[in-house]
Amino acid sequence: MLQLDSVTTGYGRVSVVFDVCLEVPDGQLVAVLGNNGAGKTTLLRAVMGLLPVRSGSIVFDGTDITKMTTNKRVRNGISYVPQGQQSFGQLTARENLLLVAARHGTAGARRMAEALDLFPALRELLGRRAGLLSGGQRQQLAIARALITGPRLMVLDEPTEGIQPNVVAEIQAAISAMMSDSGISVLMVEQHVGYALKTASAFTVLASGRVVSTGTGGADAVVQAREAMAL
Repeated sequence: MLQLDSVTTGYGRVSVVFDVCLEVPDGQLVAVLGNNGAGKTTLLRAVMGLLPVRSGSIVFDGTDITKMTTNKRVRNGISYVPQGQQSFGQLTARENLLLVAARHGTAGARRMAEALDLFPALRELLGRRAGLLSGGQRQQLAIARALITGPRLMVLDEPTEGIQPNVVAEIQAAISAMMSDSGISVLMVEQHVGYALKTASAFTVLASGRVVSTGTGGADAVVQAREAMAL
């Protein structure tokens, strides 16, 4: 579904990520791990076209999207949920969802209902301003809003960061459900190594912008990833 081949990217004249290669198979979740400052978010921003690729290529479902604009990537089936539980705080939860759903007609209305089925707690909060929601509720709202675009690939940056444990479990269950029910592929940056590798089919560990370890899910994956992050 997604293939990064020797991707180098960064900010201004400074490169932050160097020669990263990874693949996200169709219908699978791949985790990008690493300590703070490793370049994880920078890599996701390059996938979304928010940062230019200086060398290498990004291919999505057989199409080279290396130079494609962000809005075209979204239209082609990639959704992005950035770090920080982002929402339009002055709008209600319903209005946040309708901003996206209205652009997709009857399909948008259907997808909005399906997203709310994944996050049933949001139904009781639709009339509340997003700025008054808890961090976990805003994160659920952000993921629900991204699902309304009908993605084939979801790019998630720290979806459980700073969220109370009971809501973390709900978000984890929703991610698993959207993969099993809709076949959505996921590229996810996640600090909770145990959760990430429980769900992921493969992982990549970054350090100082470079790949230092890769592996597949399984009993030894957590140990391997944590050892790489400790280097």
